[in-house]
Amino acid sequence: MPLAGELTSSLINRAADHYGLPAAGVLRLWTCRNSPARNDGGGVRADAEIVLNEAGRAVLAELCGVEPAVLAHALPAFTVDDPKISTGREAALAQARWRAAGAVAGEAAFACRSCTARRTGQTVRAVRYLPRWQRVCVRHGRWLLDADADQPLEHLDLHGLPEVAAAQRQWAGVARRAGRAAAEPGQVFALAHAVVARWWDEALHWEQEEIWPHRLHRLAGGNAGTDLQRWRIVGRDAAIFPEVVAVTQALLEPAMAELVWRDSGAGRPRPLPADGAFCRRLGERVGRGWLGPLSAVDYGGPLLTWMGAVIRQRRGEGGPPGWRDDPWRLQREQQPATMAGQLRVMAAEQQSGGSRTRWRATVSAEHRFHITQLVDEAREQLVELRGVHSGTTAEVARTLLEHLSHSAALIDQALVHTATAAVTAGVSLQEVAHWSRLPAQELASVLAAGRDED
Repeated sequence: MPLAGELTSSLINRAADHYGLPAAGVLRLWTCRNSPARNDGGGVRADAEIVLNEAGRAVLAELCGVEPAVLAHALPAFTVDDPKISTGREAALAQARWRAAGAVAGEAAFACRSCTARRTGQTVRAVRYLPRWQRVCVRHGRWLLDADADQPLEHLDLHGLPEVAAAQRQWAGVARRAGRAAAEPGQVFALAHAVVARWWDEALHWEQEEIWPHRLHRLAGGNAGTDLQRWRIVGRDAAIFPEVVAVTQALLEPAMAELVWRDSGAGRPRPLPADGAFCRRLGERVGRGWLGPLSAVDYGGPLLTWMGAVIRQRRGEGGPPGWRDDPWRLQREQQPATMAGQLRVMAAEQQSGGSRTRWRATVSAEHRFHITQLVDEAREQLVELRGVHSGTTAEVARTLLEHLSHSAALIDQALVHTATAAVTAGVSLQEVAHWSRLPAQELASVLAAGRDED
């Protein structure tokens, strides 16, 4: 029996397993016009979908012992026609063509194996078309992962994270609210997801953030450890899901749109303030009262784009009908990177060794953050020196020297941390010494002293 929303290729694989045959043996029932997409490791991608012609659909129905109408109801790709499958004299042959699931019927994710066994009697891998707002298996406490990524996990364990399952239960009401607001639920979710994913990228620099680190470590089985970068990619969508649902709900509320209108000056236009009521209230809705000013200055982000569209609508300044008038349209450049895309970048960064390694792949996020923090603090000290050349000689000299010496100490620390990271990653000591304008022997002593202190 097919699963609701299952990929046609997934059903074929399960049918092969049922008969005790390799999938390749069953696929010989169709004339395949191309080959499925493969991962870098050579295996067939889990989201590789297969599209059949009319004769091919009849073969699948006979193979499964299920009426074609049942398959058409359950399989989103079953009735999809592909113009590249021959329609001439070969139309009577059972033909198939491989496609990417995302190009056929949407995002694909692994099905819950326990639910698959309960429905079909098979505890095997299955892949379904599942939008990102339906990834929680509440019955078994699992987050179902994207099937297009080259990684071994099918799900993340949500036990100990009841807020994620609670957000899934809330989503049905949020989707109904979107419908009443004449908005497409998927579009509203995509916008909120882009907003929160952008916060997630910045969260490493937020000292106040405590919720997501705890949640991510739970998703990683207790501790992400030294594999934090990969877990931040794999666990992102599950970790931020409660906040995404909360932001979706907030953006749909007329009262929140009214706050945007008031922050803009209403009838007397003014620039949006960093301490505006809307962003402050939005931060409170996601349990972070300190987030408002940070989100209010995220220029170029999807949240401010949405706020601008809301303001234009209220002022009647949208111009001719078009996407600029649609507050729910997410611009391509604002769409967050997918798990598969981020994992491919990370793998590419780790392929070369020595000085050709990628900085983000070899230097931990904590180490990068510490270097950035030192540089930012030094910059703040220097900014405070603007206009300091007025007053007595002693006052001006003291202010200049105190700030300059503090900045110099911070820069020295940043230099040592950067040099340590580079040498640890495999860059030669001579190169690092040349870039630092320090004798190699002196730099080696400084690095050794730093290791001893650590």
